[in-house]
Amino acid sequence: MDILGLGYLGIDAPDPDAWLAFGRDLIGLDTGRAPVAPPYVDAGQDGRGPDGSVYFRIDDWSWRLAVHPMVPGRERPGLRYLGFELPGAAELDVAIAELEAAGCAVRRGDAADCVARAVTGIAFTSDPSGNALELFYGPLVTNNYRNSKGIEFLTGQLGMGHVNLFTSNYDACAAFYTDVLGFRLTDYYEVGEGQLINFFHINPRHHTIGLMKVAPFDAIHHIMFETTDIDMVGLAYDRVKAAGSKITASLGRHSNDRIISFYVESPSGVEIEMGWGAMTVGPDWTPRYRGPGDIWGHHGLTSDAIAEGGKDK
Repeated sequence: MDILGLGYLGIDAPDPDAWLAFGRDLIGLDTGRAPVAPPYVDAGQDGRGPDGSVYFRIDDWSWRLAVHPMVPGRERPGLRYLGFELPGAAELDVAIAELEAAGCAVRRGDAADCVARAVTGIAFTSDPSGNALELFYGPLVTNNYRNSKGIEFLTGQLGMGHVNLFTSNYDACAAFYTDVLGFRLTDYYEVGEGQLINFFHINPRHHTIGLMKVAPFDAIHHIMFETTDIDMVGLAYDRVKAAGSKITASLGRHSNDRIISFYVESPSGVEIEMGWGAMTVGPDWTPRYRGPGDIWGHHGLTSDAIAEGGKDK
């Protein structure tokens, strides 16, 4: 399967509008263009969709992160879907065939599905933990994008960033992402007895997916955005501190991907990691068994805190 990277993702929240001040004013995301049917002349860029969803962008794509209203009956906010980009229509056909051959339920999207995500073609499936996955090609892009806070996010061939997921079905999930979707193991470490975090890459970004076997539930832990300038991380850190947001991990540097970052809790509970300076990997990379911990900082990011935080996401 020829996945290029993480193209977009959707989460749900009790109050998507609360994300506007957090995502735009504190983290530095820009409001995106809510998906509408071509020719897109009525697509407002205030970030709000007709159903109450809020969309954010970080580059020339019309949107990268969507925050949707809670689905009736859903117990808690969390991950709605992950969107993985493919090169084109032929690769989507191959991906559908490979999913079917692996015994996975898959549905090819129709025109309305494409409009809803502002893409040209799309298919839907899920991983063994029940996370909804979308495979797509041909995202809508716009010209002359400039971030309102002067931030340049590191995207392009690296995708939009990474996500770390709790899984109660680790072995099946790891096999699905590697054997079916084509991810490769980057490195792994133990954070406690029987508690594992494994990191998987699909492009030069150190990891696009992290799978965490630290608690008996399935949820999203955090979304990572990477900037090209460490000062943009520091300025965002100052903004979230001044606003009184809950910083769940102080500024620090991870021992595996070497990123300098901090973690902050969003209005809906999912954490945002804002970072700079992560290492990249190449096709000759071999997996590493890492010792736990960080090079410095990231105070608060313990295995107990990670597991406790995931209960409500």
